[in-house]
Amino acid sequence: MKTTFELVPGRATTRDEIAAEFGCGTFQGIEPAVEAKKVFVYSDPTAGEEYGYTFDGRAEDDEYGPLYLYTGYGKSGNQELKSRNKSLHDHVAAGREVHLLVADGKMPDSGQKRQRYIGQMIVDPITPYVTRTGLGEDKKKRTVLVFRLRPAPGTTPVWRDEDWLSPAAATAIEEIEPEPQPVIPAQTSVKAKNSEQHTTAQTIANIPGGPKTVHRREGLLVEAFKKHIAAAGHVHKTFQITVAGEPGALTPDIYDATDHVLYEGKGLTTRNHVRMALGQLMDYRRHVEKFEGDGLRVAVLLPGEPSPDLKDLLASQDVHLVYQTEDGFAGFPLPS
Repeated sequence: MKTTFELVPGRATTRDEIAAEFGCGTFQGIEPAVEAKKVFVYSDPTAGEEYGYTFDGRAEDDEYGPLYLYTGYGKSGNQELKSRNKSLHDHVAAGREVHLLVADGKMPDSGQKRQRYIGQMIVDPITPYVTRTGLGEDKKKRTVLVFRLRPAPGTTPVWRDEDWLSPAAATAIEEIEPEPQPVIPAQTSVKAKNSEQHTTAQTIANIPGGPKTVHRREGLLVEAFKKHIAAAGHVHKTFQITVAGEPGALTPDIYDATDHVLYEGKGLTTRNHVRMALGQLMDYRRHVEKFEGDGLRVAVLLPGEPSPDLKDLLASQDVHLVYQTEDGFAGFPLPS
């Protein structure tokens, strides 16, 4: 009589065992099990190291809790949101669970690669993925999709110290394409308050800790300003900054290459948000000037005019201010 296979966080298994039980493939990093209504994600952080990137691993917790980053499907060329990547991205809409496993040595009896089960996850409903640059299997530079996975509500993943992101080997800055505004998928766990999901200012997200109203003001503000810059004929981009000895990457919001200005946007005009933007700009400026040349101007981008004292604070640090109005944008420096 066949025993029931259980997915127990912390327990070791193999791809063959998973495939035999749930009917999925055994070779790819993202393996949908259609009939079982599951998607298995196999993460191997060491696999990317030979190509110069280490995007997979536990990232620093944020206000919504634990976060695991996972590089999408596709060994060479720019990764796109289709095929297996789309299966992972759309798992809630398709009614499929996501289960995360991490490569963990070899099985002593068979020599197969051991897969340690972390737990059931969900793709972050607020920012499903970010784009990063790295080398493909063909050793050519390409764009990859780095998915943001969180523990599914009501579950408890089992992490180890070695699951954290590996620190960067060297400090580097490189130009990348601006990240697209994340589109919140139509799914039962995320309901937009207006009909147009890609333009809503807030959404109700069922993320760890229970449903929360999540404001997307910052993303909408940044996207609106990108369009404003582009309409004026200015070229904009951003950067991927890695720092030696630190995991992950720093990514400023907007760099106006035409005017040599770096912008950092915030969704609120409160003191905490302005101070956070100020600190980020001070951090980014050192690296961007080395890459793009001296004379870089920096500016905070806000959804409205802040208080006089906050304006004085920015001016005292030689930081400019641009803010959104009913008619567009005001402040300095604005593209002419």
